[in-house]
Amino acid sequence: MRVYTKKPALMLSLPIMVFLTLGSINSYAADTIKSYADKTKKSMAKMQEKRTTWTDEDKAIMQAASDQLAIELPNPGLKEGSKAPNFALKNAFGETIELSKELAKGPVVLIFYRGAWCPYCNLHLHALKKNLPEFEKYGAQVIAITPQSPDKSAEQVKKDGFPFQVLSDSTTSVMKAYKLYFELPSDLMRVYKEHGLDIEEFNGIGGNGLPTPGAFIIDKAGIIRTMQAEVDYKTRMSPEAIIAALQKL
Repeated sequence: MRVYTKKPALMLSLPIMVFLTLGSINSYAADTIKSYADKTKKSMAKMQEKRTTWTDEDKAIMQAASDQLAIELPNPGLKEGSKAPNFALKNAFGETIELSKELAKGPVVLIFYRGAWCPYCNLHLHALKKNLPEFEKYGAQVIAITPQSPDKSAEQVKKDGFPFQVLSDSTTSVMKAYKLYFELPSDLMRVYKEHGLDIEEFNGIGGNGLPTPGAFIIDKAGIIRTMQAEVDYKTRMSPEAIIAALQKL
């Protein structure tokens, strides 16, 4: 289920610029995380001021990256009915979390997101936090996976009070296993850094790999029952869609 209208040509627009289109989020996000969105107003104003610094060359680099990603990942993500690949990753506080052991407790809502630097990711995570009691009615838990370092995840968890596991896929192996992985080209990394966003600060030196945002509803047998993944980073599975999927397990 899409939260945002798909706009492939914009899929790799500068992530921090999504603050400028915050009003485009749908009603579920606006209602459940209004207080969080209110906190971003000052940041939105600052980003608005920076729009004039984008050159035609910058925009051309972003467009070329978007076009290439659409070719490389026309249909991302493992599909419904697939066996969910097992993994063992460190959480924000250094503990190892293994999918198979978590599935023994109940269904898992597996979320892949780009990092704490991504406002759309933050909006989605806050919406999941808000609806976590509804997921738990069906015995399900949320597990979020990001390429950012455990230290960055720890900062995010402490700041935002996320009650679910946030795991770091530092080797990118899990993103690849779930067919979500792509790499930002070096010229786009440079443009991002020139505009105040250093991806390597979050992912580590050489860390130019990201997942397309994805969500997988996995039953206790380890089967993906519902999924959603798009190269458009503004497209996310809503809590309502997650609840509907859990009701069918």
